Amino acid sequence: MKQWQTKEELTDLLCSLVEYPSITGSNAEIAIVEHLYYILEDRKYYQNHPGHLALHPLKDGRQLLTALVKSGSSDKTIVLLAHADVVEINDYGSYQNLAFYPKELTQELHKNIDDLPSGAAKDLQTGNWLFGRGTMDMKAGMAVHLSLLEKAMEGEFDGNLLLVIVPDEEVNSEGMLTAVPVLAELKEKEGLDYKIAFNGEPMFSQYPGDPSHYLYTGSIGKTLPGFLCYGKETHAGEPFAGLNANLMVSYLAQEMELNEAFIEEVGKERTPPPISLMQRDLKHEYSVQTPRTAVAMYNVMYMKQSIADLNEKLLQAAQRAKAKIINHYHHQASFYLKGSQSSAFSPDIQIMTYEQLYDEAVKRYGKREVDRRQNRLINKRDQGDRDFSTTLVHSLASLCKDISPMIVLFYSPPFYPSVSSHHDKMVQRGAKLAMDYAKETFHIDLNEVEYFPGLSDLSFIGPASVQSSIEDLLRQMPIQGNGYELPAESMEKITMPVINIGPLGRDPHQWTERLELTYSFEKLPEILEKTIHHFLMD
Repeated sequence: MKQWQTKEELTDLLCSLVEYPSITGSNAEIAIVEHLYYILEDRKYYQNHPGHLALHPLKDGRQLLTALVKSGSSDKTIVLLAHADVVEINDYGSYQNLAFYPKELTQELHKNIDDLPSGAAKDLQTGNWLFGRGTMDMKAGMAVHLSLLEKAMEGEFDGNLLLVIVPDEEVNSEGMLTAVPVLAELKEKEGLDYKIAFNGEPMFSQYPGDPSHYLYTGSIGKTLPGFLCYGKETHAGEPFAGLNANLMVSYLAQEMELNEAFIEEVGKERTPPPISLMQRDLKHEYSVQTPRTAVAMYNVMYMKQSIADLNEKLLQAAQRAKAKIINHYHHQASFYLKGSQSSAFSPDIQIMTYEQLYDEAVKRYGKREVDRRQNRLINKRDQGDRDFSTTLVHSLASLCKDISPMIVLFYSPPFYPSVSSHHDKMVQRGAKLAMDYAKETFHIDLNEVEYFPGLSDLSFIGPASVQSSIEDLLRQMPIQGNGYELPAESMEKITMPVINIGPLGRDPHQWTERLELTYSFEKLPEILEKTIHHFLMD
């Protein structure tokens, strides 16, 4: 018997999913995946085919879910992808206790409507929006995918559906990185032909108040380049006897932050410019010794650029920063020393990549010794991926400190490859069908955008937007192979066309996150059903 088909049923399902406070890394992130397993386990289809429903462990004890429904002898398979985790709720302030109770939160906001920004207040007054963490991103998409799986269990599709629900999309995508080899194994074991992957991420507004509806035929790429600035320490009373790493990182910030050189345009789509996500010195305690090292990491998005091109832009930014640091140092020294004295120190900054620094350390100490030091750090690791990446680079820089000052370019996780099916004829036929059906049936203009702008796990299974080796990035990623693995071989085995047709919502990752119910739970399921039928017949 179907339970997840009407707007009311889907709203209730959504609320039951949101009530699991599945913040990335929490126990509830494990519990919600187990909950989904148990509610599917009771369905007649999985009682008859228990091997088609499974939990798969991540290395850290979390789990992902696969739920396959096979129909007849067809090997054509549609993959439905969703993530179960959400971001934290500190931004909810006095409403934190209601953040995971959408109906109650929405009701409370009606009583305090003046607390809301004007756009959110206007939506609230329509009575057709539900507020709460995860309502939009992305438990609504998960609920709709469960309703499609339910239809498949009733034999309504001439082909197979494979639902994949993963944890950790909001941080490192460890769930999807684990799912990739699972998908490769299922493909071989069950004889599946992966036609296309559907993601259910919500549509993103392109500007404030944007009334348009979107579907996406790809997903934007993201890198997290870092710069380790290694200066020369000195006493604060002798400032020109060294080079402060904080000064170095400040000039890098000027060269990187919002730099238009990194903006990429593809058609009418543009990547945002870089923005700093971390910047700090690496001193652990206060003293009058200047900081020797500092680190900065930047969010850099891309669509069709190669990693080699990005590397070149990043190194050019470091070179510009170098020139300004040296000029600043000498300019200020000339005032302080008044020409009658000269500093015993004159900065000459080396610009290096992580790979070059590693090779320099090996040349000096031998590969065995360098790897021994790195392995010691790995075995004692108690840091997250970003901090541990910094630690590995810092360790090598310390071995080669006589060539400092230096600026070292490296990368940290997460890395999202840019993927696109925009030029895939099959995908274009399906996207056109979806847009035509939305227009003819619901009078909605559903617009195609090539790149989903909010990052998604499609990056690990879709066709790459640019034919350049990701090795250009991995060679500069110290943590690759040291606790972080990109399953490149399995990714190649299961590469498939991708499309994202998701619900309508607003304000992801904000306390005003909300979902529009009529499109999301009445119209979207029909659009998806028609489109899936098309792909299974195409």
